[in-house]
Amino acid sequence: MMLEIEGIRFSYGEVPVLKQMSFQAAPGQVIAVLGENGSGKSTLLRTINRILTPQGGSVLVEGRSLNHMRPPEIARLMGYLPQKSPDASFTVFDAVLIGRAPHIRWGVTKHDEEVVLRVLALLNMQGHALRSVLELSGGELQKVFIARALAQEPRILLLDEPINHLDVKNQIDVMETLRRVTADLALVSLVVLHDINNALRFADRFALIKSGEIVAFGGPEVITPATMRTLYNLDVLVAAIDGVPVVVPRTNGKAAVPGSHAEPR
Repeated sequence: MMLEIEGIRFSYGEVPVLKQMSFQAAPGQVIAVLGENGSGKSTLLRTINRILTPQGGSVLVEGRSLNHMRPPEIARLMGYLPQKSPDASFTVFDAVLIGRAPHIRWGVTKHDEEVVLRVLALLNMQGHALRSVLELSGGELQKVFIARALAQEPRILLLDEPINHLDVKNQIDVMETLRRVTADLALVSLVVLHDINNALRFADRFALIKSGEIVAFGGPEVITPATMRTLYNLDVLVAAIDGVPVVVPRTNGKAAVPGSHAEPR
């Protein structure tokens, strides 16, 4: 299900935050949204799913504009994971069941329960269904929130910094899960990240945002010393280690690249 962003504009009062943003994303792709704090990344996600109403431009899914969709229909189409999800003493099952809200009219059905169990199994979390979310590790909790978004049965996932505050192992686990689910379900997944190397490892495409504008969009080839300098005002070395691109910040003009297989680009 193709996602098209066409000239999206948004302002808080007189302050422009998104300026004519345009790009496309295809099913099965993880798109990493990169940029400094305050560059408009989170606002972009909230504008795509119309939590915020854009002042111009449009969001199209399979050629159909979200301008003509009601909120429940958008919620069935797009799963959203904000930066901070609410803490409550739900069981894992009940926390994920909340994601069925756009589909529920008169009460929870057997089908709703089956969807929750299927999503938990997809994320290898079925054994935690009756545990309290307060007992979970950070990585497990993020999987629960991803499961909640998937319980909406969306075609598009919008994830805002899903691996912040996680240790390295849990970051990799969550990103591997996201990549697998995106491919298996042919989703479009937009994920805001701060770790460029995690983005390079797990994303297919990259939207580089500076002051509310997209300065580059494309595959790994858009991650260059020049674009990183534009994005972060930072000098970096972009190298390949065992065939995987990595970004290493330069300190005092030097960049230490670990390993013996580093090939600068």
